[in-house]
Amino acid sequence: MQIEEQIPLAPYTTLRIGGPARFFCHAATPEELLDAVAFARKRHVGIFVLGGGSNLLVSDAGFDGLVIHLQFNGPIVFIPDGDAVLCDVDAGTPWNDFVQEVCAVGLGGVECLAGIPGLTGGTPVQNVGAYGQEVAQTIVRVTVLDLETLHFEELGSEHCGFAYRTSIFNTTHRGRYIVTSVRFRLTPGARPNLTYADLKRHFGDDQPTLVETYDAVRQIRRSKGMLLVDEEPDSRSAGSFFKNPVVPLAALSAIAERLNMTEEAIPNWPAGGGRTKLPAAWLLDQAGFHRGYEMGHAGISSRHTLALINRTGLATCADICQLRDAIVAEVAARFGIQLEQEPVYLR
Repeated sequence: MQIEEQIPLAPYTTLRIGGPARFFCHAATPEELLDAVAFARKRHVGIFVLGGGSNLLVSDAGFDGLVIHLQFNGPIVFIPDGDAVLCDVDAGTPWNDFVQEVCAVGLGGVECLAGIPGLTGGTPVQNVGAYGQEVAQTIVRVTVLDLETLHFEELGSEHCGFAYRTSIFNTTHRGRYIVTSVRFRLTPGARPNLTYADLKRHFGDDQPTLVETYDAVRQIRRSKGMLLVDEEPDSRSAGSFFKNPVVPLAALSAIAERLNMTEEAIPNWPAGGGRTKLPAAWLLDQAGFHRGYEMGHAGISSRHTLALINRTGLATCADICQLRDAIVAEVAARFGIQLEQEPVYLR
C-alpha cells in the first residue's frame, strides 16, 4: 500500500469538483485497510472512505486527512438459502455490475436500482433507492470494520437503522464503521417490481423479464440525465441533490393556499404518522428553478430538476453551493420547507 500526498479529488467524483486530499491511498484487501487506518492514527488525521464518488461534493480546499479509495472487488458469492439466494458482494464492486449480473441469472429484488452509479459499499450507507425499491428490502447483513475496536464485524439489517436515505452509517454511527461487504437476499424467478409510474408507462400491459426491466430503468435514467455518460454535461452531477421532504399533512393546505390550488393537485405520497412526502423536484419547479437553469458555471440538469450540475466543467464547489443555497432559501421562503442536501459534503 502506497500513501500519496496532495492528490486532487475532482477526478474521483462524478461532479468533477474538489480540492486535494492531504493523504491518499488505495486499499484492496482487509490488511491494506488496517494499514491505512494505522497510518491515519499515527498522523492524527481523519479518515474518509471514497467509493465511486457519485454521491459526493468535495470542498475546494479538499480534505485535510487520509482518503482511502476502497477497491475490494472479488467475485460475487452465491449461496442457496431455501427459496432465495444469498449474494455476498464486496464493497468495491461497482453497483450496476452487481445488478446486471443478478438480473441476468434471474434473481429479483434490485432490478429497479439499475444504473445507479457508485460502489456496492455505499448502498447501505444511504439506503439507496429508486423506482420503487431500496436496498434495505434485500440486505441481510453488512460486514464492517469497526474503527473503535479495529475488528471486522457483521451487522444484521435490523441493526442498521434503515430509513428513507439514511442508516446508522450516515447518522448515529457516522464515521465509526467502514463497510467492506454486503449480503443480499434475492428471489429466483421473481416478477419485476413495476410499481413506479415511469415503468408502468414504459411497459403498459406487458410483463417484462428482470433483464428487460434492468434495461428499461437504465433507459429511463438516461432520458433524465441520471445515467453517467462521459460526453454528456448533465452527467457531471451527484445525482439527486435534495431529499424529498417529509412534512405534516397540514403543510399541504398552506402550500395549496400560497399557490392558489387544491390540496389534491399537489403531488405527495403518504409517509405515515400524519405526515406526507413531497417531491423536491416539484417544489423547485414551483420556486422558479427549472430544468436547464444556469448560475455561472453551475446549473440544473436540462433533463432532471433535482440534479445540480457542473455545467461547463469549470464549476467549483463554491459555485454549486451558491446555487444550492439560492434554491434552499427560495423554497423555504415560499413554502416554509427546509430542503436537505443528499450528497455527502467533504471538507
